Amino acid sequence: MNSKLTTFLFSLLAFFSSTVYSQEHLIKFATLAPEGSTWLNVMKEYDAAVRKESGGRLGFKIFSSGVAGDERDVLRKIRLGQFQSAGFTGVGLGEIAPKVRVLDSPFLFENYDEVDEVYKIFDKEFTQAFEENGFVLLGWAEVGFVYIFSKSPILEAEDVKKNKLWIWEGDPIAEAALKSLGVSPIPLPITDVLTSLQTGLINAVYTSPLAAIALQWFTRVKYMLNLPLADAAGAVVISKKKFDGLPPDLREMLVRNGRRYMEKLTRLSREDNRKSIETLKKNGVQIMAPPSAEKVREYLAVGQRARRMLVGRLYGEEFLARVEKAVLDFRAHQKHPK
Repeated sequence: MNSKLTTFLFSLLAFFSSTVYSQEHLIKFATLAPEGSTWLNVMKEYDAAVRKESGGRLGFKIFSSGVAGDERDVLRKIRLGQFQSAGFTGVGLGEIAPKVRVLDSPFLFENYDEVDEVYKIFDKEFTQAFEENGFVLLGWAEVGFVYIFSKSPILEAEDVKKNKLWIWEGDPIAEAALKSLGVSPIPLPITDVLTSLQTGLINAVYTSPLAAIALQWFTRVKYMLNLPLADAAGAVVISKKKFDGLPPDLREMLVRNGRRYMEKLTRLSREDNRKSIETLKKNGVQIMAPPSAEKVREYLAVGQRARRMLVGRLYGEEFLARVEKAVLDFRAHQKHPK
């Protein structure tokens, strides 16, 4: 056999070997994030980074825009082995590790500095909770502060009752918050929200400014309550079974890059949310005047009631107390530094 033919055959063998090997480490990933969104763009950067660093041995196959279904559908498919990874908001994360839903607690945080402090303090505890339930955390990627958007003005808590407010089907946090407000919400999958706004089945929703634009919900509302309900959590996770089946070097690479790119996504999302409020104004959405201090205290009381309604259902009293204390301690330190 001549040398050129030998070289060609070895090259051909190497090509097919690398193709099979890369398929062994292909991760099917699902997300509700639409094409062109910051969330999806950063996820694609994450995929490109691990493909490059692994020499093509590791990569994601991304299913975006909810084509794999709502978060509960995706979680079921991961457990059946049809997918291995996903980008979840708090709703999906809570189905895996209920205690992480404390991050979505209504009226718990006043600003992102407080959010970051809680993530820092409780990161190991949350990571362990995921692993105990069959998943590995690849990185936090919050949705951001969420607000109520409506077709009619909402000036105070009582006005919320007058609206046909959507609730994400199966979301205990939103259910508790709205129940504390005396609201009977309309539960729907997130994929049905835009159509339901168009038909009038609902006339109010809650989401972040960026998501309101990305999901096109802003085209069907006129007002935004200028008081954040909560900071909506988000994260990228992978099934522990898939993760444990990867070679050690690829596991380390996946987590390291996941943390790096999800931190980038969080920074960009916060900036995009800020810019999105200006975009909403330009498109005719009226940002209501901030509630008075008295009205804010009423909302804060709602948040406290809602958090306690979920003790024993999502988390324990002791855990909730530690989270609330961490926020209050940090807040006090920021206002009165030593």
